Amino acid sequence: MNFNPTGNSSSPIAPVARLMAELHKLPGIGPKNAQRLTYHLVSVSNEEALALAKAIQFMKEQTILCSECMNITDRDPCSICSDQGRDKSCICVVEEPLDVLALEHSRAYHGLYHVLHGAISPGNGIGPDELRIRELLVRLEVSEKSYLIGHKIQEIVLATNPNLEGEATAMYLHRILSPWDIRVTHLARGLTTGGELQYTDETTLVRSFQGRQEF
Repeated sequence: MNFNPTGNSSSPIAPVARLMAELHKLPGIGPKNAQRLTYHLVSVSNEEALALAKAIQFMKEQTILCSECMNITDRDPCSICSDQGRDKSCICVVEEPLDVLALEHSRAYHGLYHVLHGAISPGNGIGPDELRIRELLVRLEVSEKSYLIGHKIQEIVLATNPNLEGEATAMYLHRILSPWDIRVTHLARGLTTGGELQYTDETTLVRSFQGRQEF
């Protein structure tokens, strides 16, 4: 007997429609892609479907935010923050965890990171208080009190995306960082305007870091 996920009408049955709706909430997944993924999952074996569900559950149970850089990790502090070989005098501020991944793959940068988890966007109801800016300032305060050689933060690299929201976020950060005795830089303008850091090729990222300038 064949299973008909659409039931007796042109509309999908409730369990199928529910999964479509949840997949449609994911970034980059439009209605057609949500439909395609749902019907693919209907056709796979129970073992494959459960493996995916368990992987999602395991990820949610085992991942946390690093208490220092706010990046996704399975231990605190994360492997980057706890790496004694990193340049702890420099923090690169990015919007999303995927930006860290892109920069690490490029090998253009060997310092620490700070993930904001978004960008200032008044139209979407996102202001400075919704971002992880306070945690960055706490790191700077701790750094000022640290007497360990090499642990004082001397440079902040603003690596927000080269779009309207990213530029607004960088401008705001520059303003609140101005009272600190810290060098504030931004990536060179080799990045495509309106693009996103996570989709930029490695060569461009390397050149952007090498040519970074005073903000």
